[in-house]
Amino acid sequence: MLSILTSEFPDVTPSKLRFLEERGLVTPARTQSGYRKFAKADVERLRLILAMQRDCYLPLNVIRKYLADVDAGLNPVMPGATTATVPSMLGGARRYSRDDLVKQSHGSITLLNDAISASLLPATETYGDDALAVLKALVELQRVGIEPRHLRGFRAAADREVGLIESALVPVARRNTVSSRAHVAERASEISQQLELVRTSLIRSALGRLAP
Repeated sequence: MLSILTSEFPDVTPSKLRFLEERGLVTPARTQSGYRKFAKADVERLRLILAMQRDCYLPLNVIRKYLADVDAGLNPVMPGATTATVPSMLGGARRYSRDDLVKQSHGSITLLNDAISASLLPATETYGDDALAVLKALVELQRVGIEPRHLRGFRAAADREVGLIESALVPVARRNTVSSRAHVAERASEISQQLELVRTSLIRSALGRLAP
């Protein structure tokens, strides 16, 4: 089961899955010998949780509330996300080959290769919905003359942001326990969300100065 998830979420570990179970976000069945037995629905639920953390920077309490509403038969709005960034629990996460990704995005192999060269997308055989959303955005940007090579600084900026988050979480990370590692992941998502708010505010302010 872990191998299924690591192809899309390379950072997922058994301790991470145990933590999510301890927090009540997923409840796999148990065999007679006590081993966890993840059904297909459990895997899709985990994929949704991990995607909400990675793509939408949502803390576990928000994810838990969303899942509780889903389990209650409600139809809650996905917090902080669009259907392009978070997989559906019903339909499962789609995977795209390179050719499929290009076709769905209405882009080109050249654009995909340029995005990989600029470190905007990984060099892999299959991609998820988040990669599709990125490539679609690059298609639109290309129409106004913005190429992937112009966005190389985005990777450097993202790396610097990760460095800030890692520095802020050093005291917790040093504990090196299952609970502390899971807490680091949750706090990292929360900090990243706050940094995104600051970045968005700065961009809006700069755009406002462009208005006549």
